[in-house]
Parts: sequence; structure tokens; C-alpha cells
Amino acid sequence: MKPNGLPDLTRASVEALEGLVRYHNKLYWDDDAPELSDPDFDRLVRALRERAPGSPVLDELGASRFGEPVTHEVAMLSLDKCYGDDELADWLLDFEGRVVVSPKFDGVAASIRYDAAGQLARAATRGDGVTGDDITRNVREISDVPRRLLVAPPGPVEVRGEIFLRLSVFARHKDRFSNPRNLAAGAIKQKDPKKSAEIGLSFAAYEIFGLDAPTEHDKIDWLARAGFAPIERRVVEKGEVLEVYRELARRRPSLDYEIDGVVMKADRVDEQRRLGSTSHHPRFALAYKFQGDTGTSRLRAVEWSVSRTGAVTPIALVDPVALSGVMVSRASLHHPGYVAKLGLSLGAEVELTRRGGVIPNVERVTSPGDAPVEVPAACPSCGSELTPQGDFLLCSRTSTCRAALIGRVAHFVAAAEIDGFGERMLGELFDRGLVRAPQDLFSLTAAQLLTVPRVGDKLATKLVAEVARARTIRLDDFLRCLGVDDLARHVAKVLTRELAGLDAVLAVTPERLAGIHGIGEIIARSVTEGLRRERPMIDALRAVMTIEEPAPVAPPEGPLRGLSFVFTGKMVRRRREEAQALVQRLGGATPDGVSKTTSYLVIGDDRSDGKQSSKEKAARKLVAGGAGPKIIDEGEFEAIVAGA
Repeated sequence: MKPNGLPDLTRASVEALEGLVRYHNKLYWDDDAPELSDPDFDRLVRALRERAPGSPVLDELGASRFGEPVTHEVAMLSLDKCYGDDELADWLLDFEGRVVVSPKFDGVAASIRYDAAGQLARAATRGDGVTGDDITRNVREISDVPRRLLVAPPGPVEVRGEIFLRLSVFARHKDRFSNPRNLAAGAIKQKDPKKSAEIGLSFAAYEIFGLDAPTEHDKIDWLARAGFAPIERRVVEKGEVLEVYRELARRRPSLDYEIDGVVMKADRVDEQRRLGSTSHHPRFALAYKFQGDTGTSRLRAVEWSVSRTGAVTPIALVDPVALSGVMVSRASLHHPGYVAKLGLSLGAEVELTRRGGVIPNVERVTSPGDAPVEVPAACPSCGSELTPQGDFLLCSRTSTCRAALIGRVAHFVAAAEIDGFGERMLGELFDRGLVRAPQDLFSLTAAQLLTVPRVGDKLATKLVAEVARARTIRLDDFLRCLGVDDLARHVAKVLTRELAGLDAVLAVTPERLAGIHGIGEIIARSVTEGLRRERPMIDALRAVMTIEEPAPVAPPEGPLRGLSFVFTGKMVRRRREEAQALVQRLGGATPDGVSKTTSYLVIGDDRSDGKQSSKEKAARKLVAGGAGPKIIDEGEFEAIVAGA
């Protein structure tokens, strides 16, 4: 053996090379404990490729455990959507610079990771945005996806895009499948990679992480040079965006792939960083969705409903009209301000569209009516005073409002996946005093349910069983059930991962929460205020439910055990992920956010933007109060790990 741990590669047998490649590949990807440097591992793989180019081991490189869960290093968020020119115009006011416009492919979102040598390492579906499924071996069969990048990356990179099926390819399968997207989704999860390859999938790469580029179009150019099929895109001034959208809409029938809208992104990366993201979508990108079928009808009445938050929402009742193959008689009017903006009146002829082919919406008045739409002076459900808030009207007594309380329970049963409790059923239970809050569900008996009209023995037994099944729940699912603003799936998973159980979640401060990557100050404040407001319900639910909290994982033994390092800012000496992996191998912890117990906050040496991150602000506030981490730079961090 040579000093670097490798034998003489020119004399080793193919079997020995295959064994070494498998061994070191597992150490690197599965165990996070590499014994070889990247160049030495590349030499080993190159030797096997030269001796046995058809070796199946070469297809196993990276973490290729098909179907196994893969946690995304950066959450795969959705895109915010708009359906009208006014919404687009409002969004364009949020940032400076030009706009990158490209088709919105109707396919399956995927993430592909490449190692520092540019070798395809792992691919995964989007899943729920936090965790997806491993599809590495099938993605390797897509001709649009290079197994090795043609341009050397600056380090490990992650490419995101859409797996789709060209219409010309789908023509061979249309007798057996309903549409290209469904076939693509099935093919990418096919257990046999050869069968997956036979379908003829394509890939459109539209994002890359790990590449330092000043603009969005620079990133797309780099992806094309690296070997990905170029995607259509235009870099235009803001005043040209609508024209490009309409041009793509006109050309949609002639394209060789299905699109369901147009994606716009702020071109300047510094503006993207400034805008940031919510827990659901990046603020610097927007999907302008194509409209569904459009038709006209006559407005007969406006119905006012009350949501679980107390917002009073208008619904248009119109003469039935066929849109996208469905007869529509109700359509959204969003809020009272929208009614005023349209100048809506009873008897008016209105234009209706199924936005995105799904949600019926009143777009405009084509002919006025003869009677004004009366906005309620009091809550339609409980008669309480309404409080104006911008374009909205809010019930002032949601704690006792029938509609709001039923809406809260309806949200809980939907999030907890308790079947059988529709709003009509919940209304009957509310009126009988049986269910006024989510916790009341867990004391329901079959005898009580039998008092509800149209409920027999079989249904009553089924409903009690459904509630019993939901009595035990994971912490992240429990948090989603609470109906707290901004506490959706992604934030719930982050809280569960970063904080030690429900008590820690309830005690978290806005500063601590804002310091966690992917949260931010606005969401942190919204979540902590919501948790405080819902504390009585949370305590009541804890008394009747079993909340499964993840078991704490003991840190590995090592010289940094007991110490924790949080990283912020742009790092120069090594990538953040490499620094975190190094700390973990040495026994230390690398939480996402700072707290009183954090040992060190490491600030990246690139301070060119001159701004403090939310983590740094939180750390300095803790230090000023006499607690919190020691704030160090990259040089001090390198000295610590070198000593360890």
C-alpha cells in the first residue's frame, strides 16, 4: 500500500479496484468519514473506469439508495403564483434590475448533487420540500443530465430543475397514459432503471446552489456550459416582462413540452438575497400561471363567509356556466376591497376564469348590474362588530364566533388527516355543544355521535376510530395542526429538528428563531406570537394526545464534544457544509440558529455587503445581555479545529 492508503493502481485487479471504490464511496457519502482526499478518490475511480469502463460499480457512485429519504440541504420551496397583470406589476416593484423570464415546465421537480470533482452523486425528488426520495440511478439515465459536469465546479454543487416528457416522446405512450406529467412521475420512480430509461425523460435545469454568480442569467449560462440542455429564457427590462409572457402564452400550443405558466426571477443575486424567502416561497421569483377557460355569467348574489381567522370573505353566486369541463356557480371575490375594485353590482354580467384550471374567479365586470353589493356591517356568523384591516374585514370576537371556531376545528382535522368530519358534521357537533375546539374531538363517544342526523352505528364507530388513530401524532405534524400563521410543513420540520421538543418550541424567542437558517425575522415573530396566542389550546391538546418527539441523538466522541458552532455569512476558506461536517466529525454540534448555549458563531470572511445577518444580530444581542456565543472569524475557527 502507498502512504495515501491506495495500492499500486496499475497492478490491482478489477475486483480489488471495485471493492476499494465501493468501500471509499460508502465512507464518503453514507458514513461522512472519508479516508481519501478527493483527488485520490478520483484517481481510484479513473483507474477502474480505464480498466473496466462497463463496471456496474461506476453506476453506484454517490449515495444511490433508490427510494430512500433524502433531506434537502436547502428546502425546495414552491413558487408564489399570480394570475393577473396587476399582481405582476405589484411584484415588479419589489426589486431593482432586470428580470429573467422562462417557461414553467409542467413536470416533476428534482434536485441533483454533484461532488467537488463534478461527478453526479445523488438525485432526489422534491417530496414535501424538506425530504424527497432518492432517484439517483434513474436520473443517471436521462440524456439531458451529465454524469460528470463539463466545467469544473467551485466545490460540491446542487442543480435543481424539472423532469419532464417531451410531447413528441409522449406520442409513443399516449394510448396507455393520460398525460406526460403523470408518465414522467411514474417513470422516475420506476424500480428498474432500464425501464425508466426506455420512457425517454428530459430534464430542464433552472437553478444551482454552490456557484457564486452575480446574476441569475450567469447561473443559467454556467449550467449550459456544464452540460445541461439549455432552457429557453429571456433577460428583459421590467417593462418588457408582460410582452414576453404573452408571447410564450401564444406559442404554448407549438412547444414540444407542456407548460402551465411563465416563471419570472429577479436577475440580480444581491437583490434575491435582500428579498429572501418565506416558509413557502422565495420572494424574488413568481409564476404567472396561464388562465383556464374563461366565460361570462350573471351575478345573482354575494355570500359572505367567515374563515377560522375571522376574515369575512365574499363569494359570488352566479348563473351556472361551463368552465374547463365543470359547471361553475360559485366564484371567489377574495376580499371586500376586491369587490370595490371591480365596481361589482348585483345583476352584473361578469367574466369568470378557472385560475390555473382549478379555482373559479371573477375577473372583471363586462356589463354593470342595477343593485349595489351590500358589504355586511356586522359578522355574518355571530353579529359582532367588524374591524377593517386594509382591504379585509375581521370579526372582532373570533373567540366566540361560530364560523371561526368551526373553521379552527376543520383546519385541525384536515391537517391531522382525520377523515369523516366535514364542515356540516362539525356544525352539527358545534350546535349540540359536543365540539367547540379541537381537543373536544378526543372526548367524543359513539353514543354522542348517534344524536347527529344521518349518523348510524357504522359511521359513529368509524368516526371514533378515526379520532383514536390521530391521538398519537409526531411533533412536526402537531405543530401544523395548530393553524398558526407561517407555521406550515417546512417551518414545523425545522423547529422539530432544531429544538429539543415541544417545551423548547413553546419557549423559543423570536431572536433565537430568526437565527435559524430559512426562517427570518418576520416569520419568527409571526410564529412565536401565534404559539403564545394558542397556548391554551396547545395545553388542552397535550392533555389528550401523545406527541411523539424525536429522540435526542448523542454527539459522537471527539475533541469538540460539548461545543457548538453556528456559521453565518459567505465563507471563503471552505464551504459552510464542509465546515459543519468537520465539526461533527470532531464531536461538535452545528445547530442552525444561535442561542444562549451556543459556543461559537463563525462569521464568514467575505463581508463585502457590509450587512449583519439575523444570526449575527441575535448573537450580539445575547452577548450584550451577558450570555450567548463567542463571535469569531474563519481564521479563529481554523485555529480551533487545527488544535482539535
